[in-house]
Amino acid sequence: MNASEHSETRELGKTYEFAELEQRWLARWLADKTFSARMDAGKPAFSIVIPPPNVTGVLHIGHALNNTLQDILVRYHRMLGDNTLWVPGTDHAGIATQNVVERQLAREGSSRHKLGREAFVERVWQWRAEKGGAIFNQLRHLGLSCDWDRERFTMDEGLSRAVREVFVRLYQEGLIYKGPYIVNWCPRCHTALADDEVEHEDQDGMLYHVHYPLADGGRGVIIATTRPETMLGDTAVAVHPEDERYRHLPAGTAFLLPLSGRTIPLIRDSYVEREFGTGALKVTPAHDRNDYELGQRHNLEQVVVFDDNGIMNEQAGSYQGLDRFACRRRIVADLKEQGFLVREEPYRHAVGCCYRCHTVVEPYISDQWFVSVRPLADKAVEAVKSGRIKIHPDIWDKTFYSWMANIRDWCISRQIWWGHRIPAWNCADCGKITVSTAEPSVCAHCGGGNIKQEEDVLDTWFSSALWPFTTMGWPEKTRELAMFYPTSVLSTGFDILFFWVARMMMMGLHIMNEVPFRDVYLHALVRDRFGKKMSKSTGNVIDPMDMIAQYGADALRFTLTAFAAQGREIRMDTERIEGYRRFINKLWNAARFAVMHLHQEPDLQAFQPGERPEGLVHRWMLHRLNATVGEVRRALDSYNFNDAASLCYQFVWHHLCDWYLEWIKKDLFKTDSDEAHEARRTLLSVFEATLKLLHPIIPFVTEEIWSHLPGRRGYLMLAPFPEAVPSWNDDAGNGAMSLLMDVISGLRSIRTTAELHPGAQIKATLICPNAERRQLLERYRADIMTMAKAEELAIVAAGAVPNDAGHALVGDVELVVPLRDLLDVASELEKLARERAKLEAELSRIQGKLDNPNFTAKAPEAVVAREREKAVELSARLQKNSESINRMRALQ
Repeated sequence: MNASEHSETRELGKTYEFAELEQRWLARWLADKTFSARMDAGKPAFSIVIPPPNVTGVLHIGHALNNTLQDILVRYHRMLGDNTLWVPGTDHAGIATQNVVERQLAREGSSRHKLGREAFVERVWQWRAEKGGAIFNQLRHLGLSCDWDRERFTMDEGLSRAVREVFVRLYQEGLIYKGPYIVNWCPRCHTALADDEVEHEDQDGMLYHVHYPLADGGRGVIIATTRPETMLGDTAVAVHPEDERYRHLPAGTAFLLPLSGRTIPLIRDSYVEREFGTGALKVTPAHDRNDYELGQRHNLEQVVVFDDNGIMNEQAGSYQGLDRFACRRRIVADLKEQGFLVREEPYRHAVGCCYRCHTVVEPYISDQWFVSVRPLADKAVEAVKSGRIKIHPDIWDKTFYSWMANIRDWCISRQIWWGHRIPAWNCADCGKITVSTAEPSVCAHCGGGNIKQEEDVLDTWFSSALWPFTTMGWPEKTRELAMFYPTSVLSTGFDILFFWVARMMMMGLHIMNEVPFRDVYLHALVRDRFGKKMSKSTGNVIDPMDMIAQYGADALRFTLTAFAAQGREIRMDTERIEGYRRFINKLWNAARFAVMHLHQEPDLQAFQPGERPEGLVHRWMLHRLNATVGEVRRALDSYNFNDAASLCYQFVWHHLCDWYLEWIKKDLFKTDSDEAHEARRTLLSVFEATLKLLHPIIPFVTEEIWSHLPGRRGYLMLAPFPEAVPSWNDDAGNGAMSLLMDVISGLRSIRTTAELHPGAQIKATLICPNAERRQLLERYRADIMTMAKAEELAIVAAGAVPNDAGHALVGDVELVVPLRDLLDVASELEKLARERAKLEAELSRIQGKLDNPNFTAKAPEAVVAREREKAVELSARLQKNSESINRMRALQ
């Protein structure tokens, strides 16, 4: 279908039926491939690669926020005329996806081990084919204008080849190595985890103070620990070299390890914090990251006391076979019984948990593959410091530098089956490793054929770190890579700055010798209205698809954009979505009114640059439009999305609807007059630009309204974004119009404060000593009277203000409205007294609940918070009631 044929009727529907409208426009956009990237020579390039959602994923509110913001940027730059590419794709999510399919198999009475590796991987591919596209169908309904024909998957053939290429290159450069090291081990997922895949949760535990006696039976040291089960792997006691309390004990002094019968030596190391506890530390090199490094420095034995299931092994002696936590309980009981436990106390501390299954992780020595990240990290830091990559907001710079300064080598091997299998083959004959992009038939070192590929797969983040260039065809030299790499901006939540963003920086700079993106925009995380993390268990999850079904995609998009201030937290409230749904209704109704009048002239043309209308209100409207265009462009260019939304909201609701449309109604109904023609031309100019400004945020409704404006029109999404027109700037006209609006607003405010009936006609006087301003007020007397609902309006140079009059001051203009004849004071006081009694009764009831400790302690926190909000609201209403009573009494 040709876009110019989309306008089929002159009238918009009476009501805004978002569901039908959004489905219809989505189908048209997709059918006409309007989202496809263009690669026109000579035009600037703008590109984004989507942060790949997990293939297991469904759309959550964080996805909706981040992808809405990206879509705004893409639609904006497409309208600027840039060659625009937005690459969609999904992440294979190794651990998460394997867990999903393993749970399916368990329900069937099977397991991956029963299937075998090849059959299990085939089963996962089958699951991906059936379920893996769910989130993209949902993203389409949100209106995302990705180039859907370029969808990528981290395990598709091209990306898999690229992963092998990078692995081999880094290995050959000595930046990837294999060796024993202490890693974060998840006993549930049976895999190693990178440091940033461990989530630290505050948990209630116990701090156990244990006596380690000297081996000769003398008084030893007291050591505090939260993990007494790891005592079985202790190989030393450590103190600070300058700690006076232990100067009498020479290095090597033997201590008896409680419950084990072993002796362990004293070592001295400046790592030990003298101020913590007794200043003595138990050293367990096999089960603590810092102890491991202590052990390396002092050549200590590494005693591993549990297996990869978290079950105590043969090194645990009589505790063999116990789960680690059951072992903890048994050891504490035995320490008490044998007199080693000095005391125990409640202790709340951060416990590392697997980011996928939330099982408590264990430091564990294992043979793993690592990336030596220091050389790569240094390049990333330099890129940010030099400004080649800019982080927005820049409050995250310091956090980035701190994390990169303390970065450890990246453990990239995972002990699962779903993922990119490590392209390394172990030779049983010579014991060496062959690393190759293609499957070798013999060992590269000895020529033997007895080789076997590594069982482990690569960390999912390894392939995702290559995303900006592998999605564009690397290692081939493609047109896309030449035009769109580096990408323009990376938008994501700040919580994966180190999971993903930093790693893309490191890989892009090293492999491509260029930054992967120019800008990084880190948006806040979405919480509920009370600032709590959303979770199904607490019942506070806002499902974007439910919101789209209830309010429409545009309303959800506008809400997310309006909330997207640069910070750490967004508090989402469904009432705000309802509020922005009303805003879209306001736009719709304004458009219905405008379209009805604009089609009175079939050949109507908008004002072009260099032209402008004569009428003051029309000049003012184009001046306000100019200002809004400039401010919106600046907001989008600087990733201040909420400012862009606020500017559009204020312009449409207040300038266009509340003022301009109301002001020009009388002219529009003068069918064939010059006034009507000028009003229609201005209105068309304003509506065209307004729809363009709003389109990146609310694409569906704006595309629909655009198609009903006069003239044969292509897609709005392909129309040029508005630019400020110098000839439309009119500071003098803006000042004059501001005075008129302030006077009207002042008269309306007097009406509101006096609580006059909406239909009541007032008699007003404007006292204006300035002759020029008085002349302006006289010229627009009729407009002021109409919009302020005044049956009489006197404009004088001087005058007195009666005691019974409402009064306001606008600059040097005094507004005077006599009120006595407009109000039945006695009746109003009776009404206010009845209202006060009801408010006091309701506030007393709620306050009684809040003063009841049983209610505040036992009721859900959200319920208590709502009651507190009601109490605050009722108190405010009572205050307003008192003010109204005082005003009425003053008029008696």
